[in-house]
Amino acid sequence: MVAEVVTAVLTTMSGDLSATETTLLGEVAALGRTIAAAKQEIAALRVDDIMDRDIPFATDELDAIVQHTAVATHAILESCEMLDQAATTVTGDLAATLQDAVTKIYEACSFQDITGQRITKVVTTLKAIEAKVSQIVTTFGVPAEPRETSAAAPAPEGLLNGPQLPSNAMDQSDIDKLLASFG
Repeated sequence: MVAEVVTAVLTTMSGDLSATETTLLGEVAALGRTIAAAKQEIAALRVDDIMDRDIPFATDELDAIVQHTAVATHAILESCEMLDQAATTVTGDLAATLQDAVTKIYEACSFQDITGQRITKVVTTLKAIEAKVSQIVTTFGVPAEPRETSAAAPAPEGLLNGPQLPSNAMDQSDIDKLLASFG
């Protein structure tokens, strides 16, 4: 629309404008075309899918990784405590070997804290991207794409058989029913 207005002004004022004014108005028209092209590109991105499905899916999966890693690390550390207690009942080289092994396990478990910090940074970045995309959509007034209605959004390609988030996973009674249906 900006490009159309500038073109209309230029055609009605030809001869009345200096070369600098004509160049400036030409640049404004080019800027208008760039904005129009950007609006079309944003609309083609299916921004609603990115904001409503893709980013939340990614952040939920990353949060699940942090949670499962913490649970696994807790189980490992509990086992180390049991090994520490068992090491007090033996002496000599065996006690030293047990203590060295337990110490190495404790040190290796520091991955959980580092992994959690890094994943939290990624989640924060994804949320910032989501906010910026929303801001751009609001600024440009990009109309929402027509959406297909389906019971559930398809999983991104390559993740069709991966681990489920706890909220989506089958519980043991569902699995038992499924297995019973084969008999």
